Amino acid sequence: MNLQLITVDEVKGVGSFVQERLNGINIYTVEDLITFYPYRYDSYEVIDLHLAKNDERITVIGEVVVPATTSYYKGRQSRMQFSIAIGNSVVKVMIFNRDFLKNKLVIGELVTVTGKWDSIRKSITATTLKIGNHEDDGLVAVYRTGGEFKNKTLNNLIESALLQFGHLINDDLPLSIISKYRLLPLIDAIKFAHFPKNNEQVKQAGRRLKYEELLKFQLKIQVLKKKIKYTKSGFQKLGNDEMMYTFLKNLPFDLTSEQNRVLGEIIADLEKNSRMNRLLQGDVGSGKTIVATIALLHTILSGYQGALMAPTEILARQHFVTLSELFAPFLQIRIAFLSSQIKGKARKEVLTNLENGEIDLLIGTHSLIQDEIKFKKLGLAVVDEQHRFGVEQRKKLRQKGEVIDILMMSATPIPRTLAISAFGDMDVSSIKELPSGRKPIKTFVIQDEMLKDAQDFIKSNIIKKGQQVYIITPLIDESEVLEDVRNATLVAELWKVAFENVANVGLMHGKLEKLDKDNIMQQFLKNEIQILISTTVIEVGVNVPNANVILIYDANRFGLSQLHQLRGRVGRGSEHAYCFLLSNAKNPDAKERLSVIATSTDGFEIAEADLKLRGPGDFFGSKQSGIPSFKMANLIEDYKILDVARQDAVDLISTDEFDINPELYSLRTYIENSITNENHQFD
Repeated sequence: MNLQLITVDEVKGVGSFVQERLNGINIYTVEDLITFYPYRYDSYEVIDLHLAKNDERITVIGEVVVPATTSYYKGRQSRMQFSIAIGNSVVKVMIFNRDFLKNKLVIGELVTVTGKWDSIRKSITATTLKIGNHEDDGLVAVYRTGGEFKNKTLNNLIESALLQFGHLINDDLPLSIISKYRLLPLIDAIKFAHFPKNNEQVKQAGRRLKYEELLKFQLKIQVLKKKIKYTKSGFQKLGNDEMMYTFLKNLPFDLTSEQNRVLGEIIADLEKNSRMNRLLQGDVGSGKTIVATIALLHTILSGYQGALMAPTEILARQHFVTLSELFAPFLQIRIAFLSSQIKGKARKEVLTNLENGEIDLLIGTHSLIQDEIKFKKLGLAVVDEQHRFGVEQRKKLRQKGEVIDILMMSATPIPRTLAISAFGDMDVSSIKELPSGRKPIKTFVIQDEMLKDAQDFIKSNIIKKGQQVYIITPLIDESEVLEDVRNATLVAELWKVAFENVANVGLMHGKLEKLDKDNIMQQFLKNEIQILISTTVIEVGVNVPNANVILIYDANRFGLSQLHQLRGRVGRGSEHAYCFLLSNAKNPDAKERLSVIATSTDGFEIAEADLKLRGPGDFFGSKQSGIPSFKMANLIEDYKILDVARQDAVDLISTDEFDINPELYSLRTYIENSITNENHQFD
């Protein structure tokens, strides 16, 4: 019987009231209950006091030698003190809000105390106090219950469920894998996870459960990947070698070795008769756009249409201008632009020409995925800044053609652990090398008292040379109240005063009308505005090679990857560029984060640091990003298990063994049912 089909009210001790509270923490079935794993363990293993370290959490057993006294503060709050003898040592114990135990703490009473050890004062600030000898308590599971249950209550319910239904637990892993890695049987792993006697049992339970979670997830990815490549056959796009050579020869620069390598991977995919599903990631300014441009050219020369979708009209128009210039020598290639601003007769003309095949390349915003957009023969869709689009938006673009090739681009370098998890159904190409001639951006962390020096530097070294500046703030105006955080409206006024008769200061933020934002950006592009005060709306925006300084207020309020993206707005020309991170934060963690940005310009290195600090759930800042969640595994801490599980999944799927080996029947059935029943993020 499938434990996912047995509702939790079948467990003894679960009535309607308890069932409702269990449902409140997403426990609906017996399987949900027994796989609701602890997030940590409190240790009650008794240790030798002489081996205890200062400030360490310890558990000891002693005999009361000085009875308890109690004092009260803030009304009903209590502080109780007593002393116990442990061997030849006398230790003072202090515990809060346990005055109901006072009468039991008499001389000669044996107690078990857990708390922080102060080796200097020979005292323990206790968190747990039990009358009697409890040295067998060992480790106690701690659950995230949202206050719905006490840990012991939930633990008892899990124990009851295992006694009643444990014999129905099906172990999906074959004996060959269990033996290969010396894994616990599933039933033992579940019991050790909830009722461990020591840390070794916790470790072994974790090894088994984490590996199984990660293997199953990677198997889903590999099955779907195989399905995309081999059951959804695509169309070969063989291009035109002579015209491709002419295009590359006429470029005003040489491609880097990494651009050539990645381009080779993409062209090889396009020339196969299976669908391409590839993520192209690279640091800010690494040259992803030219690689995508060449891929689109190859597609068009093969007789197919191309599409390029960007998250903002500013960025989409920039692509339109850039690609129109690059394709100018090829008079036969027809390019069009489409956004929500294109209306009436002009819009109708684009739609008609697109459906008739008279447009070879359509560039635009999310307007490209609207139902009225019909391509005659779409072959390749490129999605720029793909994580800015939701899963459904990307899926709609895929449906604009018959088994089209997909190339998604991201200027947010994705750590390897996330790339093989969140985007495991895709092939991933990475460009880590910057084009020659780019000078590294010099980054400085400054405080308010250094702001005047930074402004003087900008006046003498930037504005006088005809260059431009970005000033970034976290907030728009003072109505967004956060203590000690500056807003764009106020900062703009201050900079207008500081640069009166020196530079024109503009203000841009998300609350402005779209037309107003576009006008301000156009003025900045034309150098009619020299200093642009803005919120993060410029994080993805037009290319302004003349902007060579960015100053970010309250930089500690931003994530590392976001700071790196913001910094990437400058340094796009041949001049030296500078980034000033303004922060008055005293928090050591905030200082450490900013030092990572100040000392590194490697987006992949910064992304790894950001992932460790923020965790996978917040890395993309979007619930639509498709990041998987696990009950036991952690993508950062368990990357070694993830690597092993991924390779095992690849090995299993690469042969017919997974489909025919009877030993893998249970695992195969689980994967097939999961793909069928889950609203999976991969299509």
